[in-house]
This record gives sequence, C-alpha cells and structure tokens, in this order.
Amino acid sequence: MERLMLLDGNGLIYRGYFALPPLTTSKGELVNAVFGFCSIVLRGFQDIGPTYVAVAFDLPGPTFRHERFADYKATRQRMPDDLREQFPKVREVVKALRIPVYEMAGYEADDVIGTLTVQAERDGLDTTIVTGDLDMLQLVTDRTRLMTTRSGVQNTIIYDPARIDERYYRHDFVRESPTNGIVRPTSDTRLVMRGLAASA
Repeated sequence: MERLMLLDGNGLIYRGYFALPPLTTSKGELVNAVFGFCSIVLRGFQDIGPTYVAVAFDLPGPTFRHERFADYKATRQRMPDDLREQFPKVREVVKALRIPVYEMAGYEADDVIGTLTVQAERDGLDTTIVTGDLDMLQLVTDRTRLMTTRSGVQNTIIYDPARIDERYYRHDFVRESPTNGIVRPTSDTRLVMRGLAASA
C-alpha cells in the first residue's frame, strides 16, 4: 500500500522551539526549532515508511478566517524573534531533502493539509499527518492517521480512529475537553470543515 506523509511545517517548527532547550550553532545562532523539526521528520520516515512526502506552510498575511472574524487569533502572542529567524533555515532543510512544499495565500497549513488528505483518500493512499496540533485529529479516518509527540520530539504517538475513541468521546464533531466537559466545535473548526466541504 502506498503511503503519504504530510508535514505540518509551522506546527512542527513551533513544537521543536518550545519542546527543546536553546540549542545554538558554533556561531551562536539558535537552532532548537530546526533541530526539532528535523528530528520529528526523520522519526516520521522511520516509523511511517512513506512512499510520498509533502510539507505545508502558512504564508504571511491574513487568511479567510480574518476576513470572517475580525478578532481571529487577536489574543495570540507575537512570535518570538528567535523563532521567526529559524523559519528560513527549516525551508533550507526542506529544499535540501527535496520535499515538495504546498502553501496558498489566504489559507493556513492545516487547510492545505485537510484538502490534501481528502484528495489522497480519493486516490487510495494511506495518509499520516505529522503535526503538533491536535486540532487536526478531526481529519483522522480509516485511511488517515495523525502522528504527534507527547513530550520533547522523540516520544511519538500515532492516532487512528480507535485510539481517538480511547482518549476522546467523538460523535458528530463533539469532543471531550481536557477537563472532561463536552464542548462544541470552535469557530475555527467549523470554518475548516466548511472549507474542506467546499474544496471537495
């Protein structure tokens, strides 16, 4: 069976930055996000054994969510400068590995990944999304799994529908919160699902 591995570029960079201590080159440049990204990707190659691989990135600028919700991510803190400076280095790694990049103005990487998983299922591919963003669990099906890290960047877990059912109560996009309360889909979730339906 042919396998596709989809990398959430921004999500993995963030994961590496916040999960690892400061790591620097001999020139004093911070590279913990780059190291974390590479470690998770290499672990993905080892555990998944993909036939195909692609990475999705966010592009600068507003998305369709900002157009519909003026306060979308208004409370999110500004990206640290030493994290922002590592993005070009990660893109250099991706280019060196010859991993195809998918990105689209006005959309986030998770929107792109959602669309690619739908297309992959239509083409009969088994897909594994590699990300640090558990919001993407809503994309898991019998043909699409999600691989993430539990702590650091080496301890990974792969979610399929059965594992999601073990951890969450899942029915009609109702999910269990960490406090065991049932919460309805967020506006972000509804927009993602609406966008996927429109692109299908």
